[in-house]
Amino acid sequence: MTTLEPATDAAQDNLAALESEAIHIFREVAGEFDRPVILFSGGKDSTLLLHLAIKAFWPAPVPFPLLHVDTGHNFDEVIAFRDEVVRRHGLRLVVANVQDWIDDGRLVERPDGTRNPLQTQPLLDTISEHRFDAVFGGGRRDEERARAKERIFSLRNSFGQWEPRRQRPELWNLYNGRHRPGEQVRVFPLSNWTEADVWHYIAREGVDLPSIYYAHQRKVYERDGMLLTEGPWGGPRAGEDVRELTVRYRTVGDGSCTGAIESSASTVDEVIAEVLASRLTERGATRADDRLSEAAMEDRKREGYF
Repeated sequence: MTTLEPATDAAQDNLAALESEAIHIFREVAGEFDRPVILFSGGKDSTLLLHLAIKAFWPAPVPFPLLHVDTGHNFDEVIAFRDEVVRRHGLRLVVANVQDWIDDGRLVERPDGTRNPLQTQPLLDTISEHRFDAVFGGGRRDEERARAKERIFSLRNSFGQWEPRRQRPELWNLYNGRHRPGEQVRVFPLSNWTEADVWHYIAREGVDLPSIYYAHQRKVYERDGMLLTEGPWGGPRAGEDVRELTVRYRTVGDGSCTGAIESSASTVDEVIAEVLASRLTERGATRADDRLSEAAMEDRKREGYF
């Protein structure tokens, strides 16, 4: 078993700087915008985001609600964790159920069964309905190329669309939140964090996560080099054998397109060792929705996705 030495002073200083930056961003948004909201799915990045928001305003409560665009294809463990966190901290959660948009005809189920690309319209409609003007997300620049190009304060037009040419400079940690009526700003306090930073901070702060981020037994089948599991979204096709393996999830999304990895990492320290040895980002390794095209994420951002 791999053992880790305690984080060095330099690593702790880096975490302190990242934490300070994120808390500053939360407070900046609270002072500059009227109706902010935090996207919260129960995944590790949104859980870390909420942890930082709680620290930013403690002992006062977090001054804005949470929003989850629920595809209906989420893992049960993650939804149970989401609801427990909301209950424990006395937060207000707004849920936009993709199934509602399908039921009333505003969306049509995709032939491949995946619902991640269907999240955009419910997200935009809910932002408009509640008049949210700043939307926090847990995106990081190390995850994917399109996210690497985005600013911490990312201006979206009145249709919620991302326009790369309208990105504003952010020199000396000065953030420009000005926007016209109907426009919105997506805010990414974790932009400068890496996956390793996230896990080191989780270890330092003792942040709770859904159990599927750690090694467990699960029945899976292989498709396109990923280990998928059966659920309401579908199951194995002909020739895809189901096996019970020890796996964990590096990232959590729609069950139809989120793959597990074989892993025996059952503690935070073991996960950190695994992450440090990896040469693929968590999205590159385990998210089928990012493989639809070379520019899949950027195309979805231009449509209004996070």
